[in-house]
Amino acid sequence: MTSPNTWFAASRPFSFTAAVVPAVVGSMLAPWDEFTWWTALLAVLGSVLFLAGTNFTNDYFDHKKGTDGPEALGRAGYIQRGILSPRSVFIAGLVCFAAGAAVGIVLCLVVSWELFWVGVASALAGFLYTGWPLHLAYIGLGEIVVFFFMGPTIVMGAYFVQTERWTWDAFIVSLPIAFLVAAILHANNLRDIEHDRKSKKRTVATVIGRKWANREMYLLLAAVYVALVFAWAVGALPWPGLLALATLPTAWPIVQVVRAGGNPKKLNLALFKTAQLHMRFGALMAVGIGLYWVVG
Repeated sequence: MTSPNTWFAASRPFSFTAAVVPAVVGSMLAPWDEFTWWTALLAVLGSVLFLAGTNFTNDYFDHKKGTDGPEALGRAGYIQRGILSPRSVFIAGLVCFAAGAAVGIVLCLVVSWELFWVGVASALAGFLYTGWPLHLAYIGLGEIVVFFFMGPTIVMGAYFVQTERWTWDAFIVSLPIAFLVAAILHANNLRDIEHDRKSKKRTVATVIGRKWANREMYLLLAAVYVALVFAWAVGALPWPGLLALATLPTAWPIVQVVRAGGNPKKLNLALFKTAQLHMRFGALMAVGIGLYWVVG
């Protein structure tokens, strides 16, 4: 019998910050007198469960399509090594989606049924990311999907859970996070550009080529900080949220790794550093918003 630790590892827990960060930021954007800690925790949990479902089904469909071969650096490897069967991984994905949906139903009951359609759209996006019949990540739409669903959708949804309001301010605050999570995926696709071409997986990187894909990476990283300052300038983000600017020096090493190019193993460092940047940026942004609760 497969241990719970194996299933947890197969869910790619290192990626969960991509769901936690926007949910925490969106929750903390709410005024202190409207904030409810347990609904905020449910928003985080639901986001993580949907991401885990996406990760499992992604592994299943990548295996079925033959893109997770032995030479693929980003593969989870649990199917390929015979630790987990393809069917069990697929079922695990459905279970995670169902658990996320259950959390969403609870939020619908205590907050508003408007959240139902957010949950449906999020679950569909997660499944169809690599799943039948759309396989969005295989037709160059991966960055767009993660931009909207790991940025505005989670931030605005978590904010709505606290306030029962959809606002442009929450959308604007979500943009730097959205650009960062898109940069994580693009770093992954930069690393895998040759492998994806051999596997006939169409990503933005494979379509525009390495030179322009590098430039897209630089643009995404620049957009993160431009969007952050813009959010403050228009009054959507309280000024302590600019604490996230402290991560700016850590963006430069990513640029250097991408510019140097090299083999996929070296470019794997760019992916790792971008994921770290997303976590630190989001944490400092959340801390800054929390400080605003204190200092006003």
